[in-house]
Amino acid sequence: MADETVVTEAAPVEAAAEVQAQAQAPAPSYGGFRGRDDRGPRETDGVEKVVHINRCAKVVKGGRRFSFSALVVSGDAKGKVGCGFGKANEVSDAIKKATEASRKNMFNIVLKDSTIPHEVTGAHGGGFILLKPATPGTGIIAGGGARAVLEAAGVKDVIGKSLGSSNHANVVRATLAALTALRPADEILRARGKEIKERKAL
Repeated sequence: MADETVVTEAAPVEAAAEVQAQAQAPAPSYGGFRGRDDRGPRETDGVEKVVHINRCAKVVKGGRRFSFSALVVSGDAKGKVGCGFGKANEVSDAIKKATEASRKNMFNIVLKDSTIPHEVTGAHGGGFILLKPATPGTGIIAGGGARAVLEAAGVKDVIGKSLGSSNHANVVRATLAALTALRPADEILRARGKEIKERKAL
């Protein structure tokens, strides 16, 4: 080819520079459908987790048209979490929309060290979840969308049980509703008209 002929007849310095430039050029990627690489880890200032991706097929005269919807949970692992939903004709675009929506909907929750301050329940649609505080070292005993929400929020020790629908969107929103209902101990005592007593070591 013409390019190879030029490289062969060029001066040694120019040939070495061209070979080095070719070595530094990124290799082309093949295989998989577009947007698959966007599901990997991203360099962000928080935590992003893709909970579920759904594919919808619309039958038209020429065949089928596919569209995708993504459910993403975002958080800073320090007591701030939110979820978002996005739809597009490509997976990457759907995830991008869902991520932007989740970051707009983030809110603060109450934590006690590495767990939650008290037992709480949350419901949304057919989803119903129960969360209980756990001792350090227990880990997150929950699965599916609930685990994604708890990890993004920064909860490290908790016991969770889904008692309703297994729909990902309902489980995620039920978990967020439960975390929203958390209150610190001093606020609960103040509402009951009781004084906060300091505990003394024996």
